[in-house]
Order: sequence, then C-alpha cells, then structure tokens
Amino acid sequence: MNNQPTTETREAQPSRWSVIATAAAAGFLVYFAMYAFRKPFTAATYAGEGLWGSGIELKTTFVIAQIIGYALSKYLGIDLCTRIPDRFRAWALLGLISIAEFALVLFAVLPLPGKVFAIFLNGVPLGMVWGLVIRYLEGRRSSDLLLACLCCSFIVSSGVVKDVGRGWINAGVDPYWMPAVTGLCFLPMFLLALGMLLWLPAPSAADIQSRSKRGKMSTTDRWSFVRSQWNTLWPLLLFYTGLTAYRDFRDNYSVEILNQLGYAEAPAIFSRMELPVALFVTLTLGALILVQNHRHGLAAIYTSMLVGMALIFVSTSMSFAGMIPGLTWMILVGLGSYLAYVPFNAVLFERLVALRGAGSAVFGIYLADALGYTGSIGVQLYKDLGADSLDRLTFFQHFSFVLSVIGMGCLVVSGLAILIGNHKRALGTNCTSQPSARPQTAEVIS
Repeated sequence: MNNQPTTETREAQPSRWSVIATAAAAGFLVYFAMYAFRKPFTAATYAGEGLWGSGIELKTTFVIAQIIGYALSKYLGIDLCTRIPDRFRAWALLGLISIAEFALVLFAVLPLPGKVFAIFLNGVPLGMVWGLVIRYLEGRRSSDLLLACLCCSFIVSSGVVKDVGRGWINAGVDPYWMPAVTGLCFLPMFLLALGMLLWLPAPSAADIQSRSKRGKMSTTDRWSFVRSQWNTLWPLLLFYTGLTAYRDFRDNYSVEILNQLGYAEAPAIFSRMELPVALFVTLTLGALILVQNHRHGLAAIYTSMLVGMALIFVSTSMSFAGMIPGLTWMILVGLGSYLAYVPFNAVLFERLVALRGAGSAVFGIYLADALGYTGSIGVQLYKDLGADSLDRLTFFQHFSFVLSVIGMGCLVVSGLAILIGNHKRALGTNCTSQPSARPQTAEVIS
C-alpha cells in the first residue's frame, strides 16, 4: 500500500518553514501591538502632587494602579489561560484588547481619581494576552525560536510605542488622550497578527514526540508540577520576583532616568536603546532551537541568565567609575536584565514542561509573573515611601547591584538542584534492570 501523500495532500499542507515564519511573525506582531495599549502612558511625566496628598508621585500612582491590575490578571491567568478551550482563544484575545482600549478612553475622560481606576482596568485584561499567545506557539520543535521572537516584541515595542506616544504629545495631543490614540494606531496590526495565529496548524506528530503533548491543565496537574519541580522552582521564583521589579522600574521610569543622564531631547532614544538589546537576546535564545537535548538546553538557559546578572554588576560598576557613558550603561543593564528575564517568559518553562512530558508552559510562566508583578508593586511603593530621598537614577543604580548579586546566588542554588536531581535519577536508573522508555530529550527534572 502506498503511504506517500498525494500531490493534492502535499499542496494542502503548509511547509514546516512557512509555518515557522508565519508563527514567528504573528507572535511578534500581536504582542508588539498589545504593548501599544499598555505602555504609551509612561511616555508622559504627569508631573504634579501625589493623589489625595500622599507622598506617592502622580505618575507612580498610575504605574502602580496598572501593575496591580496586571498582577491580578496574572493570578487569574494561572487558571484561565491554562483552561480556556482552543476554539475560544482568538475571541478572548480580541475581547481583552477591546476592554483595554475602552479603559484608555476612560483614562482620558474621567477626573483624576477615576483615571487611577481606568489605568487599573487597563491592566486587568492585558496580563492574560501573553498566555493565550503562547498557547499557539508552545509544544513545537521550533518553539525556542518562536518564543524568542515573541519576547523580542516586548523589548522593542516598549521603546517604539513610547516614542510614538511622545510624538503625539509633541503634535499637541493631550497626554491623557495620547494612550488611547496610540492604541488605535496599532489596532490594525493586532487584527492582522490575530488572523495569522488562526491560520497556524496544530503541532505535528514530530513536535509532540519531541516536546510532549500540550493542552489544558487541571488544578491537580498544576499542583503536581509544583511539587515535582519545587527544589528547582523556589530559587527561580524568588529571583524572578526581584528581576520583574527591576525590569519594570527601568521600563516605566526610563524617561526620568534618561533625562537625568542628559538625554532628554535625544530623538527616538527609546528605540535606539532597546533595538540592539532585542536583536542580541533574540539571536541568543533563538539559537536554542539547535539544542534538542532538554538538559543541555536548560544548561544554556541558566548560563544566559548568569551572564545577564554578571553584565548588570560589571556595567554598573563601570558606570560608577565613569568608564562608560550613561546611554551605554542603560543598554548594557537592559541587555543583562533581558538575558535573564526573557527565558522566564518563554524557553525556561517550555523546556521544563518538555522534560516533564505533559501540560502547558503557560502555568509556570504565569506563576512566576504573578509573583514578579507583586514584587514590582512593592518596589514602586518602597521607592516613593521608604527611599524618597533618592532620585530615580540613584535608586536604580543601587537596585542594579542588589539584584545582580542575589540573582547569581539564586541561579546557582536552582542549578545545583537540577544537577543533584539528575544524579539521583542516574543512580536509580543504574539500580533497575528495566530501561526507560522515555527518550533522553524528555527526562523529568525533580
């Protein structure tokens, strides 16, 4: 019997590389567009007294309100993004973006206390976009590359949408209307990318064999994952809590930090600062597609994160010593933070789930994000209430030293837990007469 596909069947099936190219472009564009609904408001300074006479600055109030909404979204996403049926994902994405844009209109028209609620409401739907997009991209042999391209989007887009937002302000648009106007500018991009995601075929049989079958996770599945990976997870989650706060502080207050460094009037400064970071990080993590063995892939990911923390420590030391200019320092600490931050949002949990053999990387990502954005809220409040004598630049410099040292320690502890777990399993395998049926690329890490 001839098992070769017919000409019509071959023509009906898209090639693997066309799927990879479409998936990479769709993931990049859909999340790039999402940032136009989330970050433009940070391009304005919103100078003025704190709300209700508090010691918290007005912009900090807006930032914290959105982060609270975004953090709440991450907690909700732990359950919702891992449970939602595949057929509802596109409708859910469209609904989330619509709610976010409506909240930006409220941000423009409501009085000041209402603006705080509006920017909180804006954050609630946006935190679930990431998980729904990853559901389209995970569980494929090309997932490392696809997720690296997806992560590249939030590195680049944050700077671009702030440049666009600042351009609207310079053109005379009210700072409170600017976020809604910027979001509408990127709505066609979002709709185009959503259509591309809908076109993608499900992971192939070869993808499932290499990366395990992906799908919804029940409460029992999620608790099982946490228990089996706890020794590896707790130092990673502790580190990520600080790392998210650090990355968020740099992102939200880059306007103020760059102004203090003397770049207040530099054209397209945010894009110039983030583009080289995005290119390097995407190429570095995208190269993981070449590493099929998941233990080796995890080793490469941990190395990337350690290098990132070392880069933050060294570059901040050089900045204090006057050895590098301020913009170079901002680029280097951005590179260091994203070399560690991006794996948490994509390839780290993709590899852990591939080793475990079932489930969804979205759960681990959202568990980390929920804790991370909670930490970000704490740091924002500490800066304005507990370290108000420090300007944002000085605070960020001190934060750089603290994070890099703690981060390297947590990564070493987590990495040792993986090595010890591998050693115990190797001893157990040598003591049994039955060979494992699982391929080496799908070993479970304890």
